[in-house]
Amino acid sequence: MTAAEKPSVLFVCVHNAGRSQMAAAFLSHLSGGRIEVRSAGSAPADSVNPAAVEAMKEVGIDMSAEIPKVLTTEAVQDSDVVITMGCGDACPFFPGKEYLDWKIADPQDVTFEKTSEIFSDIETRVNDLWERIKGT
Repeated sequence: MTAAEKPSVLFVCVHNAGRSQMAAAFLSHLSGGRIEVRSAGSAPADSVNPAAVEAMKEVGIDMSAEIPKVLTTEAVQDSDVVITMGCGDACPFFPGKEYLDWKIADPQDVTFEKTSEIFSDIETRVNDLWERIKGT
């Protein structure tokens, strides 16, 4: 990657309706466009989890227009860092990519309060990732 290229991060979970959407929205917010951020799911849901949308709204981030996207080989190939969150072996592996597996609870079918706790975990991890990426 040259200095002129933007780093790219892909967040992947099963449904692309909660964890990966929250992580992508938060990193996009933090980076202010300095990172290309994607999210996808190995078995995408029909819509983003309303509790995840509400939890993000609480921190001033609107992701109400987001829709779950299917994980593609191209999305992985086009990313420098691939972060999986419980999608098992569905994510293709390519040499030269950085892969991280974040063990984060799935916000599907949980209360808003629990979703907010999950976001706190994501927020900490994304902040750490952002500090590392912007320092390179």
